[in-house]
Amino acid sequence: MTAPLDQTSRRVQYRPSLRTFAVVGATDSLVRGVALSIYPLLMFRAWGDALVVSQMYFAVGVLSLLTGLTVPLVMRYMARRWLYSAGAMLFVVSAALGMVGGKLITVALLCHGMATATIFVCFNAYVLDNVAKTELSRLESLRIIYGGVGWTLGPALGVWLLGYWHGAPFLIVGMAAATMLAAFWWLRVASSHTSNQTERADGKPLAYLGRFLKQPRLLAGWLFAVLRSCGWWFYTVYVGIYALQNGLGESVGGIASSLANAGLFMAPLMLRWMQYHSVRQAVRTGFAASGALFILAALLSPFPLAMVAVLVVASFFLVLLDVCAGLPFLMSVKPSQRTEMSAVYSSFRDVSGILAPAVAWLVLQFTPVAGVFAAGGAMLLLAWGIAGSIHRDLGRTGGQRQRPR
Repeated sequence: MTAPLDQTSRRVQYRPSLRTFAVVGATDSLVRGVALSIYPLLMFRAWGDALVVSQMYFAVGVLSLLTGLTVPLVMRYMARRWLYSAGAMLFVVSAALGMVGGKLITVALLCHGMATATIFVCFNAYVLDNVAKTELSRLESLRIIYGGVGWTLGPALGVWLLGYWHGAPFLIVGMAAATMLAAFWWLRVASSHTSNQTERADGKPLAYLGRFLKQPRLLAGWLFAVLRSCGWWFYTVYVGIYALQNGLGESVGGIASSLANAGLFMAPLMLRWMQYHSVRQAVRTGFAASGALFILAALLSPFPLAMVAVLVVASFFLVLLDVCAGLPFLMSVKPSQRTEMSAVYSSFRDVSGILAPAVAWLVLQFTPVAGVFAAGGAMLLLAWGIAGSIHRDLGRTGGQRQRPR
């Protein structure tokens, strides 16, 4: 009986490496990278009005948010590994619906949003279970590097394939989602020390939301993630629509997204710069620069190429925020609240998917699309102000911390 017990013990104690998480994240980046630029274009084709597209995105955002918040409740009855697998299959369903096309693209977008919310909650719960706080910044950088190819080539590839058949990009999405699921099981992410058991945490959304709201550092960290995501949302959705309205063609949106994501390869340099300075300074720099450049781009709206160029530069500072803006939250989570707070943290995507189209919906009542970028810039500058509350020593080792005088 001894040998089987020892084998079980080894399986339970297995911990995936940082590289394992990075590889699985890379396949996820290909799924979402290809879809990144095609959904706004196909939604605009289907509905023909930027205002209606904003309304559809708003509805999808609400339903995706509800999905993410109920994931911990579902985990009380379903093991995390199976819930992750269900999320991956939702990506496949969204790809199938996208291949049908027409106004059914809105349902495909909804399935894609629900899949993203489910995968994100489960993946972050695995990360918090298996990665030490001191390694989180290294993991974020590694994930960005590994996912760089998908995020950089995906948007341009998706738009290019649209020129041949509207369903062609969704073939790539479906195959990449199947590969992601296979990598998840093959690399044994599902064999981590907690994943063989069904979650026992309190799955009542109101209960863990109450605990979240009582922790100001978590609330501030979540706001950084929401406002950063809003910046990306305005960029990925409205650069392509602005280009179409101003005669630049459909390809500009995909190329702009690919150029922005090419900045992901600068992540190691950004990480090194952040480690030399501080998480606080990196977060404030990212929000201040991206916000100011968004507003400058809106002022340059009579000159389409110049406006798009400034927005591409602004996106590099959003990449800096991808490296650092999630750390204030992740470094403040208590071990006993990992699953619940993973659900709360993952909600930033869906809240931004509600907040950003709601703001755009309001702004487009009074201004052209360029006004959306001005509003986005103001939101990013608001985050810069909030980031002043980050502790100066967050993320620093003991020898780097400032001593009180």
